[in-house]
Amino acid sequence: MQFVFPAPPPAAVPVVGTCDFFPVHRIYCVGRNYVEHAQEMGATGREAPFFFMKPADAVLPVPEDAVGQMRYPSQTGDLQHEIELVIAIGKGGADIDADTALQHVWGYAIGLDMTRRDLQGEAKKLGRPWCTGKGFDDSAPIGPIHPMSQCALAANAAIELKVNGVTRQSSTLDKLIWSVPEVIAHCSKFYALQAGDLIFTGTPAGVAAVVQGDILEGEIAGLGQLSLRIV
Repeated sequence: MQFVFPAPPPAAVPVVGTCDFFPVHRIYCVGRNYVEHAQEMGATGREAPFFFMKPADAVLPVPEDAVGQMRYPSQTGDLQHEIELVIAIGKGGADIDADTALQHVWGYAIGLDMTRRDLQGEAKKLGRPWCTGKGFDDSAPIGPIHPMSQCALAANAAIELKVNGVTRQSSTLDKLIWSVPEVIAHCSKFYALQAGDLIFTGTPAGVAAVVQGDILEGEIAGLGQLSLRIV
């Protein structure tokens, strides 16, 4: 196959403790998947999960034990953080049953769904897509992927985000409205999942704005830390 110009390098995320990389196919994100966050965003109850997408090259990989750098994006005055568990899909499929969904998981990572909240809010009011608020460059910082076979991710693992050393978000994974297997099953009803897909599973309450110079430290028990500076 001959391209009319050199093809860009594929989006990829490092695998913890190795020189290997996980190639990214698509990025799916679940909206409002913690009760307290759903309430702070104006929703109630266990509504069916809904999904939005980010471009594959929106990933901003942060190596293990490093502090990544994210440039404050243009066209916003309200950049907000959302700490999330990320599922890395290793086996594709459509209409996956929740009982077998974990067989499709290759690993897990810590991710940040960075959001231009003012642009998202305006899009909501106008009934328009969220793309400018959610799918911009570097809007998906992510730490190394931990293979499922090697990580001890408890069902009630703590998830936390600190900004400049102060806790902003804190919860446990068992507070997810829709569990990891259920998220995979629901997503696969709308899209044929492929190896290389990433699914951001939703964020706890406490989302708030960050500014240039802020240092974000995300942690999920069993997956280490993700550190990021806004520049």
